[in-house]
Amino acid sequence: MHTIYEPHEDSYLLLKYVPKYARGSVLDMGTGSGIIAIEAAKYAKTVLAADMNPHAVAYVHERSKHAKNLTVKHSDLFKNITGKFDVIFFNPPYLPNDLRLRDLALDGGKHGYEVIDEFLLYAREHLNKKGAIILLFSSLSNPEHIHNTLMTNGYKYKPLSSLKLDFEELYVYEIRADKKRVSRQREERHS
Repeated sequence: MHTIYEPHEDSYLLLKYVPKYARGSVLDMGTGSGIIAIEAAKYAKTVLAADMNPHAVAYVHERSKHAKNLTVKHSDLFKNITGKFDVIFFNPPYLPNDLRLRDLALDGGKHGYEVIDEFLLYAREHLNKKGAIILLFSSLSNPEHIHNTLMTNGYKYKPLSSLKLDFEELYVYEIRADKKRVSRQREERHS
């Protein structure tokens, strides 16, 4: 049974940053219920909502018919995504997998960060020059690993907020390409 990820504390925490960051062209990766994409359509020129769950794609398409600047697309991360964006919102599956609870909306991989790692590997290719990623993740996703992944992939980041829950803490980060780090990495590859 494919379910659609309904908004929870994580969705509402990320939603707070939509008015500030949604501008120009927006990608809502892993759109789920579409709450971020539909809100972003109020502020941005264009919004692309993407999800690997075909039921979520159909659900958001139906809910967003009134938003003429919002398109919905089936995609496993960036596999069916072309173009560049001014901002990419991503509320990924970030929990370590649990064989008792097989839910793609929650399962971030064996350690909880594998989906985030793959996203960060390709996201910079889809960011405009001054673009930003607004990423939400959990203390259960190994923040130290995520920090290392950000640095390794040539990003700089700043925490925007956090929210303590019973069994985890949620974080929202603003992430941008670190032009100095990217230039150094290119020089190292060519020498």
